[in-house]
Amino acid sequence: MTRATLNTRRSILAGLGGLGLVGGVAGCATASGTATGPSATAFAPRRLAPIQMSPQRIIRITVCTRPFRAAGPRLDVERIGDTKVVHNYGHGGSGWSLSWGSSAIAADKAMALAGEMGSAPTIAVIGCGALGLTSALQLQRRGARVVIYAAERTPFTRSMRATGSWTPDSRIADADKVSPDFPQLWERMARESFATHQTWLGTDGDPVMFRDQYQLAAASRPTRPASRPLKLAGPAPVRFAEYRDRIAGLAPRSVTIPVESTPFAVGSARVGSQMQFNITELARRLMEQVLAQGGRIETRLFHSPTEIAALPETIVVNCTGYGARALWNDQTIVPVRGQIAWLAPQPEVDYGLYYDGVVVVSRADGIVVQSTRGGDMLGYGIEDETPDRVDAEATIARAATVFSPVRPPRPG
Repeated sequence: MTRATLNTRRSILAGLGGLGLVGGVAGCATASGTATGPSATAFAPRRLAPIQMSPQRIIRITVCTRPFRAAGPRLDVERIGDTKVVHNYGHGGSGWSLSWGSSAIAADKAMALAGEMGSAPTIAVIGCGALGLTSALQLQRRGARVVIYAAERTPFTRSMRATGSWTPDSRIADADKVSPDFPQLWERMARESFATHQTWLGTDGDPVMFRDQYQLAAASRPTRPASRPLKLAGPAPVRFAEYRDRIAGLAPRSVTIPVESTPFAVGSARVGSQMQFNITELARRLMEQVLAQGGRIETRLFHSPTEIAALPETIVVNCTGYGARALWNDQTIVPVRGQIAWLAPQPEVDYGLYYDGVVVVSRADGIVVQSTRGGDMLGYGIEDETPDRVDAEATIARAATVFSPVRPPRPG
């Protein structure tokens, strides 16, 4: 099997929920095991509302630049004069998935610095995306006062362009470039994040939920509509780290089901339950919590670390994501372009799927349609955030073929 094929398969596995299915390239997304025995076929068929896969239903096309660092997220402390900066950025396609665990580490370091000062000062957080909001809340849980400085409010950050699936090791690091203790650190972040995300289950607006995700395969190689050439750039391919075996059993696993029990015109099917983020609602709730606990948000655009050092707060948590590449001149950050076509929401669609290199996720704010063809190297080294309508329509066309002809599920 070639490296490209391996990368493609890993993208499939990561993006449809990573641990629970055999799934996405996190938009800005290997099963932990294969179910065996009677449980693998103990599946009650249910009627699924068809997704209206038509380019005429596109409401927007977004492009996100994921901040990949070969060594993994930056979580060290840097001193600039009298200011101490705790970095918390560079999570690739795993920002939302690892946010609580990564921010807990950053918050602990910031509070340790505060302890050295013998007081409980106000701590500044730079950035208002997934890592900025969770860092602020983790600091507040530890008794700190917090002010967030950000150029953009949360709805306009890159974090809002993510797929919204639990993908904790999506482009998290280069397996050949990480430190020996990084896999254990990743596991700590993944476990804490998974547990904390679940505290939002069942709350108003369903900011976090579990939904069925179907992995579908054609009986034979499908005839593919014309599409744009694969977007690959940058240096030689990376051996993206895969750590799902370290948390085997943490999330639900997928099972093979009779394709006759589905409405899909495919050759085989698996289904599993995947953690999913309603990012619009989740971000709103997180921001409200920060403010309700005495935090404040100020609009501020920084051009250099010296401007951060001039803040009245002498302890800063830096959560600037891809923006850190320019702000901190961090050339270890490599851009990874990802595009999502958003179809008009369908509240009746309560599932997602993967088919022929396309991830589809149903969210309250729209139907996410994203190509994963090319694996994790897709978009590597590409900073261009210009939407590609032709590629979006070709991606929708590939996914649309699973619904034609529509086959009603057979009960029992």
